[in-house]
Amino acid sequence: MKKYICTIVSIVFLSALGAQNTTGNQNVKTLQTQMTQRIFGSQSSDTSGNQSSDTMNKTSTGTSGNQTANISNKTSGMNFVPNAQMAMSSSDYLVTAGDIYTLAFAVNSTPVTYTISVDSSYKIRVANITVLDASGKTFLQLKRLVEQIVTENYHLSGVQFILTSPAVFNVEIMGEVQETQTKPAWALSRLSSLLEEMETPYSSERNVTITSESGVKKSYDLFKAARRGDLSQDPYVRPGDTVTVNRITRKVTITGSVERPGTYELLDGENLRQLIAYYGNGLQELADTSRIELTRLIDENEKPGKKIYLAQKSIDDDYPLVCYDSVFISSYTELQPVMFMDGALYLQSETMTGSEKGIAPESSAHVAVSFQSGENYAFLIRRYKTMFSAVSDIENAYIIRKGQDIPIDISRILYDASYYSPEFVQPYDTLMIPFKQAFVSVAGAVNTPGRYPYIPGRTWDYYIGLAGGFVVDKNNNQTITIKDIKGNILQKSDPITPETTITAATNSFTYYFSKYSPVITTFLSLISVTATLIAVTQ
Repeated sequence: MKKYICTIVSIVFLSALGAQNTTGNQNVKTLQTQMTQRIFGSQSSDTSGNQSSDTMNKTSTGTSGNQTANISNKTSGMNFVPNAQMAMSSSDYLVTAGDIYTLAFAVNSTPVTYTISVDSSYKIRVANITVLDASGKTFLQLKRLVEQIVTENYHLSGVQFILTSPAVFNVEIMGEVQETQTKPAWALSRLSSLLEEMETPYSSERNVTITSESGVKKSYDLFKAARRGDLSQDPYVRPGDTVTVNRITRKVTITGSVERPGTYELLDGENLRQLIAYYGNGLQELADTSRIELTRLIDENEKPGKKIYLAQKSIDDDYPLVCYDSVFISSYTELQPVMFMDGALYLQSETMTGSEKGIAPESSAHVAVSFQSGENYAFLIRRYKTMFSAVSDIENAYIIRKGQDIPIDISRILYDASYYSPEFVQPYDTLMIPFKQAFVSVAGAVNTPGRYPYIPGRTWDYYIGLAGGFVVDKNNNQTITIKDIKGNILQKSDPITPETTITAATNSFTYYFSKYSPVITTFLSLISVTATLIAVTQ
């Protein structure tokens, strides 16, 4: 494969040469034809195999034995492997031990190609002209230097210098990581890409140390790179580097009325003011700095979980924070007046899935709702219309206000867009939504206690059956207690009315015997032992 690349490059170079030297056009054309025949005539006998450009190139050059490994790096969410095109298109690509380059030019109309491998000495030979030190140079810098040298020695040679195969090397990662690893990298691998999925909850992103092959240590702040785009804090790794992830010293959380809530690692000297202004990116417009709540989980002098209430002065004074502090900043919207909705409400949980969604409530719900002062009930009810279900009796709803019941026709509000209620929401109103469907409660020694839909004409044993029947180990003789909605005791022969409660008694002798017999046996044993000791001593 490498032979073909070199020959193709030579064809291009000689074409440029022919354009410059009109007297040598025929010779150039002849050389191009010969090289084309060499390319296509020898493909079948090439044992290296032709690989597609999106796979890793395998290149063996004598003792160098450089083989590009299959590395994954992430840029804009795409996986890729090191390739020469990306390296040559980047002005940052540093010449790296293990790189393989191709130098091609023409000498007296004869194409010449050289394969140049870079070893750890970084000394490379440029044809038979000179030896260069490539250490610390980018590919573009080396390219310009090599092409200048060849051009000075061979005028009109059409010289070209390209990267054929980028080097791959190993970087050791240690410290506060899940486990010490050696990861493959290349000259365009940044520090952050090597640490993905390796951090622990105690890994610091503000203090990551790289020790170079020569022993020089430098620390980097990956947060600055991620937040502010300071790529000097997310450098490219180099051969022989050892990455040490240090342990956090202080990590705090900020939530509530800030633009960027989250958990952040603070540096020395950074406290509440920096947490809000820099890390939280400032306060939201409706932030209430008179109500700041600090939860302190670690305190040598106080009980863990202590609540500390702060205000604007605490921000101005840069209140000191310790590790695992949690700061919550309230909003003025939380000071809005509150009313309550009670009764047959459908409160769909975010965790409900599949068949659970849309199930009507079987028990009364109680919800606190904030509202705007002067808000009409029509607006509030339409805003929370998803709370009403098939069992909500919206035609007989009413408002409880200071001990008075005020009827309200929710049905008309929901289905007549032009209708506005004569009632306005007031603080601590309770909007009662009765149930259309009545229920019967079954409790006590049954297999599945709960509330079951009321069906007129059904007897007590029907509802016991819905509850899975009696627990035979606890209940004897089907003993039950029946109470209606007013608390009156009913007989088994009495009709079951809505909101009746049926309680199965726990009256089995064997149940209580098995429950208390160990205690009784132990007590009797103690009495027996005591009596024996008294008899012996007398």
